[in-house]
Order: sequence, then C-alpha cells, then structure tokens
Amino acid sequence: QVQLVESGGGLVQAGGSLRLSCACSGGTFSVYHMGWFRRAPGKERDLVAAITWTDGKPYYVDSVKGRFTISRDNDKNTVYLQMNSLKPEDTAVYYCNAVLWPFSATSKGTFGSWGKGTLVTVSS
Repeated sequence: QVQLVESGGGLVQAGGSLRLSCACSGGTFSVYHMGWFRRAPGKERDLVAAITWTDGKPYYVDSVKGRFTISRDNDKNTVYLQMNSLKPEDTAVYYCNAVLWPFSATSKGTFGSWGKGTLVTVSS
C-alpha cells in the first residue's frame, strides 16, 4: 500500500515562502503523475498543482500560477511544492497524491489513501 508523508508546512507572513515535500513509499512512484492538493477550512480538497511522470510537465490552477512550482525527484520518490509570494488565502492543509491525466482543477487523488497532510498558515 502506498504511503504518503507530507512535510514542510508552517506559519509564514504574507509574501513569504515555503517548500513542501511529499515522500512516497510502497509503490512505483516514478510511473505516477503526482499532484498537490489543499483543503482550506470549510472547503473541499482541491488540486493546486500536478506534474507528469514522463517529462515532468507541470500544471497549475490559476490561483497559484506564477507563485508555486511543482517538481519531483523520482530517485528519491519525492515530490515538492515551492510556494512563493504566499497569500492568506493559501492557508490550508496540503496533501499529495497521484493524479490521472489530463489534469484539471477538478482532478482527484487516485491512491486509495491520503497522508496526514502538512498545515500551511499564512498571516496577513
């Protein structure tokens, strides 16, 4: 069974940066497209960024374009999310999961389980 462990969250002021990591184990990580999702208080868990396993092509929802960068290291079974110019509306618990192609804002995670996520809090 795939296990996902997210880390790197924290409290940051608006305009600041954080780098999230997601370590994957128990599966063949390198053959999955991977995504970062977030769940803000009182909202659904939504995709914010994804990356293909073949050529590392990224996808971003409009609200994070130009501010977030997704990347992956298949040798380390890890996917990253560099978040710059953070805004209070980015406050959420962030999760990673596999994602099917084609990517869209309504894409869902495809692994049968989720990690605990990592909390990002952006103060104004």
